[in-house]
Amino acid sequence: MANPEHLALLQSGAVTWIEWRKQNPQLEIDLSTANLQGENFRGANLQGVNLTKVDFSHALLVRTNLSGANLSSANLRQAKLIGANLSEANLSIANLHNATLTQANLSQVNLIGADLSEANLIGAAITDANLIGTDFRNANLKDADLAAAKLIRSNLCFANLVGANLITTDLSEANLYEAELMQTYLYQGNLCKANLTSSHLGSSYLFRANLSEANLTNADLTCANLTGANLRGANLTGANLRGANLTGANLRGTNLTGAIMPVL
Repeated sequence: MANPEHLALLQSGAVTWIEWRKQNPQLEIDLSTANLQGENFRGANLQGVNLTKVDFSHALLVRTNLSGANLSSANLRQAKLIGANLSEANLSIANLHNATLTQANLSQVNLIGADLSEANLIGAAITDANLIGTDFRNANLKDADLAAAKLIRSNLCFANLVGANLITTDLSEANLYEAELMQTYLYQGNLCKANLTSSHLGSSYLFRANLSEANLTNADLTCANLTGANLRGANLTGANLRGANLTGANLRGTNLTGAIMPVL
């Protein structure tokens, strides 16, 4: 439960809160389970605060510092987190449906099992993050930096990942059905057993990517760079590989039935 004194200080205004935090830098702040729906905390310092199960739905958290905060099971539905600092925060099982996180810092964040469906994450930094089982359905991740992130079994169907950085990202067993992946950087990415049915990978960089046993049925891979990629046991039925570079790719056991192959 939220500490009544801490909650009152937060709601008394930015100046009071900032001054109090400066005077009590080592104090463990507890705002858990508080109802802060629709509140304005633009630029507030909530670093390291206990915010478990807090209701921040529709709240204004633009450029708020939430680094290292515990937001496990918090409700951030439709919250505005533009440019917010959420690095190393715990957002496991949090509800971020339709939240705005453009240019936010989510590096090393824990989003295991979180709901980010329809969220706006354009240009967000999500490097080295734990996103196992995270729901990104219909999310906008255009130009986002997801390098070295763990997206194992995550749901990215219909997500926009155009121009995203997915270098060495682990997308094994992820659902990328009809995802937009044009011009994405997937160098050494792990897409083993991923569902890429009808996905759009035109001009994507898949150099030395692991696509073993992936489902690429009807996928668009036109002009994709698959140099040295591992496609062993992958299903490429009906896939479009026109203009793709398959130099050194492992195609052992690959199903290419009806696929449009590059002209040699």
